[in-house]
Amino acid sequence: MINRWMIAAGAVLALALLTLPGVPSFTVQSPKAPDQQAKTSLQCDADARPAPMDFTLTDMNGNEVELASLKGKVILLNFWATWCGPCKLEIPGFIELQDEYGQQGFQVLGLSVDDTPEQIRPFAEEFAVNYPMLVGLGREDFQEAYGPIWGLPVSFWIDRDGILCKTHLGIASKEDFEHELKALL
Repeated sequence: MINRWMIAAGAVLALALLTLPGVPSFTVQSPKAPDQQAKTSLQCDADARPAPMDFTLTDMNGNEVELASLKGKVILLNFWATWCGPCKLEIPGFIELQDEYGQQGFQVLGLSVDDTPEQIRPFAEEFAVNYPMLVGLGREDFQEAYGPIWGLPVSFWIDRDGILCKTHLGIASKEDFEHELKALL
């Protein structure tokens, strides 16, 4: 019984450390098909793979967003929720990056995993979000294509060729994201 409590306490501590500001994020490497090795840009992890881009999602205003139409841009796909404290800390940095690098072919996409459009809109207005906020509620197919999603926030870098380059679990600073963005632009 004591072992279970020790394991549970260790897991809670590890999760807490992953969500603290200033703690470096961890990069998860994804399996890659052997035939994709030559196509992967040098900035991506060695085992990068094609991103699942054959999805059409609805944004908070009811507009459809086809991921495939964004091929040719560097995409930062951020899975988040309105109740997620660390997610709220990352969003101002994403807004700044979208402002600064959007004209160079960069696109942030925020996917709220379990909020309704009615919950997302006031949140986006409060934070003055300048990038599409997609509705992930009821879209487990999309979440599983990138997942499994074990916690929030989690962000995925997709390069101009549609390759899933890197995955960030937990919070990361604007500077960390900007460093990786510059390598992909």
